[in-house]
Amino acid sequence: MNKEKGNIRRYLGDIVYDVVGSLFFAVGLSCFSAPSEIAPGGVSGIAVILNYLFGLPLGMVTMAINIPLLLLAWFFLGKDFTVKTLKSVLILTIMLDYVAPYFPIYKGEYILAALFGGLGIGVGLAIIFMRGSTTGGTDILSRLIQRRYRHVPIGKVMMGIDVVVLICSMMVFHNIEAGLYGLICIFASAKALDSILYGMDNGKVLLVFSSKVEEMSKKILVDLYRGVTFLRGVGAYSGEERQVMLCAVRSNEYHKAEEIIKEFDPEAFVITLEAGEIQGYGFRYLTEEKVT
Repeated sequence: MNKEKGNIRRYLGDIVYDVVGSLFFAVGLSCFSAPSEIAPGGVSGIAVILNYLFGLPLGMVTMAINIPLLLLAWFFLGKDFTVKTLKSVLILTIMLDYVAPYFPIYKGEYILAALFGGLGIGVGLAIIFMRGSTTGGTDILSRLIQRRYRHVPIGKVMMGIDVVVLICSMMVFHNIEAGLYGLICIFASAKALDSILYGMDNGKVLLVFSSKVEEMSKKILVDLYRGVTFLRGVGAYSGEERQVMLCAVRSNEYHKAEEIIKEFDPEAFVITLEAGEIQGYGFRYLTEEKVT
């Protein structure tokens, strides 16, 4: 009984996130991108082009393109994934064709339309992705390609699709700037998506080579409350053994960690690495869902 209630609660949560995410997506596409003739790549970009040429509703075009992809997903990616994606696509279709038209349309500066259109699309996708769902389109296509051709870099395939859509938009709208603004829209969408999905879990990893690492570590433990690991290192030229300090911090803690290092050893050799995601104590636990 408790398991059944948990499943119902989870399903209702999925719908809420789909509705909110689809609303952001629909407003970004219908109120900013499409009115300014900016095709943001992928299926939504194709929908904008067909809407311009034939006046077809954005939502219905998106659904029509997704139908054959969903059929392929049913056979190759599984029933659960397909049903979950179909739910999100249906909600997005309703938002695009029946809800977004009630919002005011922006037809001002193209750069603002591209930025806010991309922002809306990116935020919407992030909210939908948080619950493990997708809006179909290139995501289904990339999964299918990856299943059949594991050696193919999916990022490049999706980029290639976006480039083709942008070139088509320039030809259809008879305007080179349409493609350039579409590129800005894609970039803004990707940045918003990454910031929401990974912004709270990313950070920096410090590798510090110094004779003062023990003193540094004590202050980092107290001031930043971050764990420190000592690695054994041997200089290839000198042959000397010395400790190497490894420490992971959030991006907003990096400058404080840098100040602590400089305080004890201004000549320390420091390597800073970008960490796309950090999991564990003090960050997000491995078993913790990004959204519950």
